[in-house]
Amino acid sequence: MSLFDSKVPNQTAQSHFSPGLYIVATPIGNLRDITLRALDVLQAADHVLAEDTRQTRKLLTAYNIEAELTAYHDHNVARALPKVMDWLENGKIIVQVSDAGTPLVSDPGFKLSRAAIEAGHDVFPVPGASAPMAALVGAGLPSDRFLFAGFLPSKSQARQTILQEFAGVKATLIFFESGNRIEKSLVDMQAVLGDRSAVIARELTKKYEEFRRGPFSELLEGVRETPPKGEIVVLIAPPEGEDKWDEATVDEALKECLEELGAKRASAQIAEVSGWPKRDLYQRALKLK
Repeated sequence: MSLFDSKVPNQTAQSHFSPGLYIVATPIGNLRDITLRALDVLQAADHVLAEDTRQTRKLLTAYNIEAELTAYHDHNVARALPKVMDWLENGKIIVQVSDAGTPLVSDPGFKLSRAAIEAGHDVFPVPGASAPMAALVGAGLPSDRFLFAGFLPSKSQARQTILQEFAGVKATLIFFESGNRIEKSLVDMQAVLGDRSAVIARELTKKYEEFRRGPFSELLEGVRETPPKGEIVVLIAPPEGEDKWDEATVDEALKECLEELGAKRASAQIAEVSGWPKRDLYQRALKLK
């Protein structure tokens, strides 16, 4: 298969598109960040599903596309989904877009995609702009592994609980955040994760695009001095050092070594590879023994 082969080959708006659900990425700010294929699919659509039809209408008007817009969002899924499934059953071309970026990322689109797949309909991804990816490639943090986790909870305790789950993840963490919550979120991030390197990316692809880079302590100083506005992506560097074994793995290793090496030697050897302090391992070994 050639690099340019695809399920929906090189087509124009006037040519035939197969019936099904098309998940179409739209610009996250700069209207020029729309793909030619996305424009063709939007032009050919029987129905375009949008979070906010007013927002999507601005995009369609900019490219002289007249399409039938239908609202599809968190609050009307139960009512709208059966109607959309009926359109798919009747061989219609259905396009789903979000207000900005790639649908199904932090929006209710996955419910429709899953329903369409379960009903045997084709689902076609039409890739394009994505805020997490744009932020990642401009951040200067490791990009070989990353974990996108959407929005954190609004309450500090719940936020810290979630952050604790990610504390040991050896990957760049990516979150969405808003200007009015960024300071409190950074405080919790520093408290749970330590003073790691991080990046605040805001207003991506827009006139006032900005990247702020540094440890949490420096970012907090900047946020308090000049609060960032607009849509924000926060990226956090992976933890430094080796992975720490969980308790079950440590106990299993100690049990295997205790009889042959004794508590002291077993603790010393396992400490070299487990990320656990020798003193803590010795105490666990005594209890297991």
